[in-house]
Amino acid sequence: MANNNKGLGSAKVNKKDEFYTQLTDIANELEHYKDHFRGKTVLCNCDDPRVSNFFQYFALKFETLGLKKLITTCYKNQEMDLFSENKSERAIYLVYEGDKNGNGVPDPEEIGIKQLQGNGDFRSKECIELLKEADIVVTNPPFSLFREYVATLVKYDKKFIIIGHQNAIKYKEIFPLFQQNKMWLGYGFKGGAAYFISRYDDKAVAGEHREGMIRVSGVVWFTNLPIQKRNEELILTATYSPEKYPKYANYDAIDVEKTNLIPLNYDGLMGVPITYLNQYNPDQFEIIGNTCDTSWCRANGVGRMGEATIAQLRKQGNKAHVTANMNSLYLVKDGLVSLPYARIIIRKKQK
Repeated sequence: MANNNKGLGSAKVNKKDEFYTQLTDIANELEHYKDHFRGKTVLCNCDDPRVSNFFQYFALKFETLGLKKLITTCYKNQEMDLFSENKSERAIYLVYEGDKNGNGVPDPEEIGIKQLQGNGDFRSKECIELLKEADIVVTNPPFSLFREYVATLVKYDKKFIIIGHQNAIKYKEIFPLFQQNKMWLGYGFKGGAAYFISRYDDKAVAGEHREGMIRVSGVVWFTNLPIQKRNEELILTATYSPEKYPKYANYDAIDVEKTNLIPLNYDGLMGVPITYLNQYNPDQFEIIGNTCDTSWCRANGVGRMGEATIAQLRKQGNKAHVTANMNSLYLVKDGLVSLPYARIIIRKKQK
């Protein structure tokens, strides 16, 4: 399966990271939240609500979901073009309060189109006022602004269902929200990858290429709304042994390579992949820390790698960007040093 993280990284560098979500993907995820929307005002931040699939979904299901109001904002552009690159000097917002003429379709005359004074940036004063009015925010924010976007939602204590990349979990601004049970993962995209409407170059192999779309791996839904998935316990079948689960050389925890290998008979600290959070139940395990956070590592007993460890890595031909002073997890087996990928530290919940 092709990995499109290279394309994603390029997009982030160039701020070309606004991928437009397919209606089917929105419907598949939001099916799990439908009971949360009754009587609520929903806000969608998007480039042009008149062609946004988030707007289409909520407008067409307005009565079915029992919404109170739908608000969508537009960053600058007023052209009926998904890819108009925000060239207009004015931004707009739309307000829809349901079907008035009984035809079951959100007609133009039923949608209030209003101009914003500024450019429609979600951080602007007038957009913050719209945010305050909302009960639930649902959107696909630019990945390059994910930290700021989430910080704004948290500041104003908003419920949300948003799309982001799983690597955002490691951010020092985002991880504590998982640790404090203020954010968790939704149901996600099939296979851990999604196709977004885009005119950026698609790096997918021929068999996975779709015209006019870009394939992005590692995308997930983030939410703070209660969902059934959070109540499901991970079924553990693997058993612990020192041979199967080595301890880190510089931290008192065992390494678990895959979520399905978490041992059922181990009560100590474990380093697991960040993908474990797809199956995280706060009643089953507690999240202790994030080894991608250098400050956390230093404060919680992860030792320095040391000159000898780095020398051995280089001898093995490993050119990883690590130095002797780094507090990064590593393993030693038969004299060989290995560096596990990003890990979060968990421990079985004591009941």
